[in-house]
Amino acid sequence: MSTPGNATGNTAQSAAVVVEAPGEHRITAHEPRRPEAGEALVRVHATGICGSDREVYQGNRPEGYVRYPLTPGHEWSGTVEAVGAGVPQSLVGRKVVGEGFRNCQVCDRCHAGETTLCTDGYEETGFTQPGAMAATLTLPARLLHALPDDADLTAAALLEPAACIAAAAIKANARPGERVAVVGTGTLGMFAVQFLRAGSPGELLVVGTRDDREALSRQFGATDFRTKDQELPADFDVVIETAGSASAARTAASLLRRGGRLVLTGIPAPGADGLDPTDLVVRQLEVHTVFGAPPDAWAHTVRVFAAGLLDPLPLVTHELPLTEFSAAIELVGSGDPKVGKVLLRP
Repeated sequence: MSTPGNATGNTAQSAAVVVEAPGEHRITAHEPRRPEAGEALVRVHATGICGSDREVYQGNRPEGYVRYPLTPGHEWSGTVEAVGAGVPQSLVGRKVVGEGFRNCQVCDRCHAGETTLCTDGYEETGFTQPGAMAATLTLPARLLHALPDDADLTAAALLEPAACIAAAAIKANARPGERVAVVGTGTLGMFAVQFLRAGSPGELLVVGTRDDREALSRQFGATDFRTKDQELPADFDVVIETAGSASAARTAASLLRRGGRLVLTGIPAPGADGLDPTDLVVRQLEVHTVFGAPPDAWAHTVRVFAAGLLDPLPLVTHELPLTEFSAAIELVGSGDPKVGKVLLRP
């Protein structure tokens, strides 16, 4: 694990990243915001960076899904330092992670538990609300998920992407003994392998673009690994796509048996050629999609993590101090196969 720099010291401990506008950021002094009624103040341990954070910095996040100036950071872990009125004091001192979507809680979708489909509009930590690339984060306490006291907070910083894949696994509803596959070998793909492995599949295939991901895929439970240019088997019961390209979606559909179940989690570029509707209808494929993670997926993720069935640490390759935000963003977009998950430490 690479650690270029020391994330300790008064400057780093009180710092925050502020993206003023696309391509413009500064490291500024951070002042914790006291929690109001229903809120909690969390001391941030680590914050993950993903492709959507690069979108925020580069300015190509879709309109309405970002608000500048902004402190990014939607993947994080930390410890509760204080709570506002109406929040149990027992939360203070607890290790936690938290949901990003700031749902309204009163629309029909929220009442159904589908908080990522809230009809009151999009609000999310790190995109339209202040995020965790700061020493502390204040947010609604209802979004928190408490971790075991002995939880590794560095590993827990990856539970947000894991929760998105948990949502996919719940929709996939893979049963023990079924033939399952994952398309994509990034962070989401490796989490998909772990979630599917926990369900005791009869076969677990991973399809990617890089053969150097085979060892890690098998470490996490894959029974077979292919690159997309190799001959691929078919007749799988369940396929989870995580690569975020139209070609990956088509590859994922091609792996399925008639009546199989497909879950798409990646987001291709707008206007990309999609799946063939004739193929979907004739083969009666069951297609689901995932954008974010509702509360049940978060709760499932925390249970699986606490049970030791989820191992995020092998995915982390770099930990940098918060003050090296620019270097971290460059790493994430470098395309270097040796760069996995990059974390910032306040």
